[in-house]
Amino acid sequence: MKIFVTRKIPEPGLAVLRKEFIVEVNPLDRVLKKEEIIAGIKGKDGLLCLLTDQIDADVINAEPNLKMIASYAVGYDNIDIAVATKCGIPVSNTPGVLTETTAELAWALLFSVARRIVEGDTFTREGSFKGWAPMLMLGQDISKKTLGVIGTGRIGTAFALKSKGFHMNVLYTDEQRNEQLEQQLGAKKVSLAQLLKESDFISIHVPLTKNTHHLIDEEQLHMMKKTAVLINTARGSIINEKGLVKALTEQWIFGAGLDVYENEPELSEELKRLKNVVLQPHIGSGTIETRTKMALMAAENMMIGLKGGIPPNCVNTEVFQKKPTT
Repeated sequence: MKIFVTRKIPEPGLAVLRKEFIVEVNPLDRVLKKEEIIAGIKGKDGLLCLLTDQIDADVINAEPNLKMIASYAVGYDNIDIAVATKCGIPVSNTPGVLTETTAELAWALLFSVARRIVEGDTFTREGSFKGWAPMLMLGQDISKKTLGVIGTGRIGTAFALKSKGFHMNVLYTDEQRNEQLEQQLGAKKVSLAQLLKESDFISIHVPLTKNTHHLIDEEQLHMMKKTAVLINTARGSIINEKGLVKALTEQWIFGAGLDVYENEPELSEELKRLKNVVLQPHIGSGTIETRTKMALMAAENMMIGLKGGIPPNCVNTEVFQKKPTT
């Protein structure tokens, strides 16, 4: 069987696949265009793709022999799951392994914004630092403040739990109660509006859906404290980026830390010019250990799927209801 990989991933994952399959990897270190992905999967049985690849109906239907799609990511909003399911194609993701890593980056952003780390670094490097001054680069305290967590799945829970050492008051909003956070942190489940109004630091950890698109818009930004810090390591479109630029420019809030963007990888020029926002290139899972684990998990999903089994991280198991497994 043959597999097309849309971009080079850590070698351990590719090595696993090469033991049993013919593997073709996109040699170009960039995101492929739709027609390039379609050309790549021609004659292939499996597609290993990234979150930056748009796997829509055109792609899925382009190769009738396609048997498995393994995504090298947790989120899979870039894949038309309904079409894949209709075609009987299992789709898998890589959850769990990047939970702590992404939670750590959210905290790195929180600290960077609150203590103006990037701004201070630039200030110092350009020779503006002339010595200690009582009003120089004042930021926000973190300990004993109120932390608001929007979405308490794996990553949101891991993020919240890390606040324990800072003795923070934790508020969260989610469809379900999170007993772990309530028991270990004394966290309180509240409405989104209450969370926004009362929190000093707000971190987003929900998936992108129709209901969460622009969950944070101008109305919600106006609810936040002027000293509030907003962090997003989930999906860019959860925040109305134009509204956020306005909020930061007019100082409705203190600052923001972003790892994801509404029109990724494009950024608005206004966002780039702002000093009260810390920008990262979507590196939530970007450590050597985690990216390697993701590669191995994607490879395992692919191997099992191509052999007719149910991949451990299949997101559309309903395809097997009408399909015999081995």
